[in-house]
Amino acid sequence: MFDIQEELKKLPGKPGVYIMHDKTDKIIYVGKAISLKNRVKQYFQSSRNLSDKIKHMVSNVDYFEYIITDSELEALVLECNLIKEHRPKYNTMLKDDKSYPFIKVTVNEDFPRVLFARSMKKDKAKYFGPYTSAGAVKSSIELLCKLYKIRNCNRCLPQDIGKKRPCLNYHIKQCSAPCQGYISKEEYRESIKKVIDFLNGNYSEVLNGLTEKMQAASEKMEYEEAMEYRDLVTSVKQVAQKQKITGNDLEDKDVIACAIDGDYAVVQVFFIREGKLLGREHFHMSVAAKDSRSEIISEFMKQYYGGTPFIPALIMLQEEIEDSQVISQWLSDRLSQKVTIVAPKKGDKEKLVELAYKNAELVLSQDGEKIKREHQRTVGAMAEVADFLSIDKIKRVEAFDISNTSGIESVGSMVVFEDGKPRRNDYRKFKIKSVKGPDDYKSMQEVLTRRFLRGIKEREENVQGSGFNIYPDLIMMDGGRGQVNIALAVLNELHLNIPVCGMVKDDNHRTRGLYFDNVEIPIDRSSEGFKLVTRIQDEAHRFAIEYHRSLRSKAQVKSVLDGIEGIGPTRRKALMKHFLEIDAIRNASISELMEADTINENVASKIYNFFH
Repeated sequence: MFDIQEELKKLPGKPGVYIMHDKTDKIIYVGKAISLKNRVKQYFQSSRNLSDKIKHMVSNVDYFEYIITDSELEALVLECNLIKEHRPKYNTMLKDDKSYPFIKVTVNEDFPRVLFARSMKKDKAKYFGPYTSAGAVKSSIELLCKLYKIRNCNRCLPQDIGKKRPCLNYHIKQCSAPCQGYISKEEYRESIKKVIDFLNGNYSEVLNGLTEKMQAASEKMEYEEAMEYRDLVTSVKQVAQKQKITGNDLEDKDVIACAIDGDYAVVQVFFIREGKLLGREHFHMSVAAKDSRSEIISEFMKQYYGGTPFIPALIMLQEEIEDSQVISQWLSDRLSQKVTIVAPKKGDKEKLVELAYKNAELVLSQDGEKIKREHQRTVGAMAEVADFLSIDKIKRVEAFDISNTSGIESVGSMVVFEDGKPRRNDYRKFKIKSVKGPDDYKSMQEVLTRRFLRGIKEREENVQGSGFNIYPDLIMMDGGRGQVNIALAVLNELHLNIPVCGMVKDDNHRTRGLYFDNVEIPIDRSSEGFKLVTRIQDEAHRFAIEYHRSLRSKAQVKSVLDGIEGIGPTRRKALMKHFLEIDAIRNASISELMEADTINENVASKIYNFFH
């Protein structure tokens, strides 16, 4: 269960995006923060002055999650992406289609230009951004054109070379005039290469040069010129801030990174669709102490992509994995197009992987103790039970119980625990057929015989999926010597060798110990193993009781309603569906009875007269 107050304590004081969910898991609010710790806490402080809308939003928050980023700018872009994707109910103030500017380099042209763009298109141009300041983008484009003498006209080159006179930019030395053939295509391309290098982050040389000019102008007391250089430096820094949250290739990709702490690992997956980071998920994994990061990632990919319906064309990993070619071929066959697996070493892609790793580390550091506690109460507790009984290893346990009322509607239950956790899909119910009266021993004998005879048959016929063909490492009986001996007799008759122990209770009907090999083994009541045994025993009892109650209830309904003329199985079912219980039918008027399907006035009168 998500404890909001506890989770608030774990919030990092880092920039990022927070995502609020309601009880149905729906995203109802997305916001950004310079400090997630400070911002998210504000929503849950009673003294805080919040708008009515935000108060209503907070009242509907069931849990929240967050993604850390390296800057507030990245958080802003990610927030925009998530809002556009999920349209949260309480983000009305952000439900516009505001777009963020890009710098577009038309590398598809013979003499490329550097342009301002509001969106990315699949036009073979190179895009950089998005950026939050349109003014800074325009100033930077102007700066790049000045520094590298890049054209900004709409002339079609090289077709239009020499057709018109050069424009003013050439005369003020801000364009190399490729329209006149004053610069070769190769030389112009070198200038474009420098522009792209700058936009890729290699801007220190330009910044140093501008800073020196600013200082020189200041020393000469040419303050107006110095301020111009200062503004350019500010604009360049704004534009130069790298954006990892949105790429410029519009490609679908997953980014996978892994953080490890001893026997535990967290794998973080970023989902990037059409170039935008739209979500993430983290997965906890139990690993061996000597497992390498690449081995963990490889194993994760096999399990994850074996079950997910969507496979991207590109998967970016924190480290190279040994079987990447095999996995790539497998995924390519599933997707019916090539799936590329890479481990980027530099650039934006490497930084995006690093961001995924930081988020994985954060989850691991915050949830590490919780993971260890959960492991101790499940897998660790199962190991303790194995120690109690001197059994090498226990993974799967089946526990059996019988429930009846004076021998009426006797039922048996089988609950299954794997690695210390209930495996409810493998639970089974047995309605006792051969035993009359309250004989728990014979009832248990029937249940175990039916369970393992079916298992033997399904193994012989190689039937999969029912759960009966999987045998447990240990059978646990709700009781002591008597129940254990019944189980051992059944197993011996069927030539099966499975350890059996009894869960013994004290006079107050509380778990006391285990009966195994004709000896009652006392166990430490404070141990996780003892607590697990108690949970297994309680679960077997609960499951049997619930089944018994359902059969008893159906029997009561059948016996009462079947005594009424005109009521058969169809009308009985219709009445129970409409009224849910016998007392409601008993207290209903004739007109109310007629509201149920198939019940006409004549039948309703008979039902009413029967009860009155």
